[in-house]
Amino acid sequence: MLRSSLVDRTTATALVLTAPRHFERRELALPAIGPDEGILRVEACGLCGTDHEQYTGHLRSRHAIVPGHEVVGIVEQLGPAAARRWGVEAGQRVAVEVFQSCRDCEACRSGVYRRCVHNGVATMIGFGDADQGSGLHGGYATHLHLGPDAMLLPVPESLDPVTATLFNPLGAGIRWADELPGTRQGDVVAVLGPGIRGLCAAVAAKEAGARFVMITGAGPRDAERLALAHRFGADLAVDVTTDDPVRALKEAAGGMADVVVDVTAKAPEAFAQAIRLARPGGTVVVAGTRGSASTPGFDPDHLVYKELRVLGALGVDVRAYQRALELLASGRHPFAEIPRRTEGFDGLEGLISTLAGEPAQPGTVPPVHGVFVPDQEHS
Repeated sequence: MLRSSLVDRTTATALVLTAPRHFERRELALPAIGPDEGILRVEACGLCGTDHEQYTGHLRSRHAIVPGHEVVGIVEQLGPAAARRWGVEAGQRVAVEVFQSCRDCEACRSGVYRRCVHNGVATMIGFGDADQGSGLHGGYATHLHLGPDAMLLPVPESLDPVTATLFNPLGAGIRWADELPGTRQGDVVAVLGPGIRGLCAAVAAKEAGARFVMITGAGPRDAERLALAHRFGADLAVDVTTDDPVRALKEAAGGMADVVVDVTAKAPEAFAQAIRLARPGGTVVVAGTRGSASTPGFDPDHLVYKELRVLGALGVDVRAYQRALELLASGRHPFAEIPRRTEGFDGLEGLISTLAGEPAQPGTVPPVHGVFVPDQEHS
């Protein structure tokens, strides 16, 4: 017998991206689920750089998609096998991991399920073909179909769904600025990019024991974020359009960075800055994509002279997500107070456009945190 909440629905509303900058609202039938599947009622879905890159076509899909991969919601329907596998029950609030896992291949059994041989980018939440199966494969919808390979995380009862969507960027910050580089007590850490992931990386570095954290941004778009940075663990915030971050770090921290975390997107020159900021023997984590084959100012010889360790970072794992949810629930950092903009179906495209740097009105600055809330009326 399939478990179900008291809500009885037959259709879901979804916002489908059929081409760059073209959304189509669709009513999709809720599928009949099997014993190892479920249906999630979406309460909130955080927006990240990937979303607006999908929207503009910088990250092109070969098929129509329901975007959105920072999903939090209530389990409405749940098969008995799925309940045992996920350790959740109908009516419970959960967060949905981006990557899916078959739980059987060598990569999944070793814990590196982002390399699952049966899954991958094509089956990531927010990337699936909207014209295949239920079509409900992303968070820009009232409901999400939870297939057998989905990965769920229980959300602490003290967390509201909008704040809980930060499980994703904070999990990324924990993995990129703590676990992956092995940040130690007393380290100096430089974070490039003051968006939500950059702020989360600053928090993670401080939680790991960093003695000094610098965060960088560029120009008016980042001014509000840099002004907020000290509340999220940063000891120094630098606008690289007006100040040299290398000189600023040397003067303020008394030396170079043990760990540099580059979370910038479409900023090819940032990689060269990361290499310059790292001390000899230091570690550089590259988590942001360039959007370009060129890296202005980068001299590969510095990798040799400094004997640097350069690590690429793709995605997050369950351990970092669990730590993120615990940290959010602890209330040690003002995540609930982050300047954010929430929108329902009617206002979502405008929010994505603003985040993509295509404001409806000149001078509009993107919010630090954008969240889609299906039940919200357009303001």
